[in-house]
Amino acid sequence: MEIPVYLFTGFMDSGKTSLIMETLLENDFGVGNRSLIIACEDGDVEYDEEKLAEYKTLVVGVQSEEEFTESYLQACDTEFQPDQVFIEYNGTWEAAKILEMNLPKDWVIVQQLATVDASTYEMYLNNMRSMMMEQVFNADVVIFNRCTEETPKAKFRRTIKAINRKAQCVYEREDGSIDQSDMEELPYDINQDLIHITDEDYGIFYLDVQDHPENYAGKKVRFLGYVYRPEKLGKKPMFVPGRFAMTCCEDDIQFIGFKCKYDRAKELGHKTWIDITAEIKVEFAKEYRGKGPVLYAVEVNPAEAPADELVYFS
Repeated sequence: MEIPVYLFTGFMDSGKTSLIMETLLENDFGVGNRSLIIACEDGDVEYDEEKLAEYKTLVVGVQSEEEFTESYLQACDTEFQPDQVFIEYNGTWEAAKILEMNLPKDWVIVQQLATVDASTYEMYLNNMRSMMMEQVFNADVVIFNRCTEETPKAKFRRTIKAINRKAQCVYEREDGSIDQSDMEELPYDINQDLIHITDEDYGIFYLDVQDHPENYAGKKVRFLGYVYRPEKLGKKPMFVPGRFAMTCCEDDIQFIGFKCKYDRAKELGHKTWIDITAEIKVEFAKEYRGKGPVLYAVEVNPAEAPADELVYFS
């Protein structure tokens, strides 16, 4: 029988312990199950082990990264025989380690949740960006807690989506309530006949059209793009206009572009710059494994490279 494992990542004091306690005690995850919490760090909040025992939940602690091994987890499985496992991972440990481990038989990571203290997030982004992004890179849900009216939710969401498209972002106020207010204010007018996307706005545009392609169906856009059209495309009437984006740091730059159909695509030089005007259609594409935004070029002209060839998501 499959034993679900819930992985909680995030820096110390970002709210992992409180979230696990809330999940077990308030959301009834502990009812009828023998649960095991593996705590890999000691934060300001401690587990109420007496209360957890009422829910047949046991807490074990790991003192060092060297101790957190496949054999240790196997020993936990043998000794405690849990029905479900909650792992509070240490925010200073390499996040990829646990994702690459061979877990005990029947243990399956079914969800990864990352907690982020909204009040310190920008500081960590500026000073420890790679470490912060590692905590959320594979998360299914990213929970920003301690949010206020001044929290730049749209900016935070873009930094997460830039490296983890699947992540759902949740914003929790300081009183514990969830902020469900509309947070996305686009820097361009989506209702214009021709939406002109500036270099500064390309990253935001890319994420929004991927998340909400239906909002752009039938719209015309214009932007400065870099042509990706390798020789293997041959005479196919298509290419990929896009931009290189810095998603995490200088060592993590990727090309983000759109499938584009164009009768004269074979005339375009690979790795050249163009000024493109295109209509967006939402249709099936194997690249999306379903429906997604596909551009139909209306006008394509040669262009000079911009002063800064990179685009950003903040």
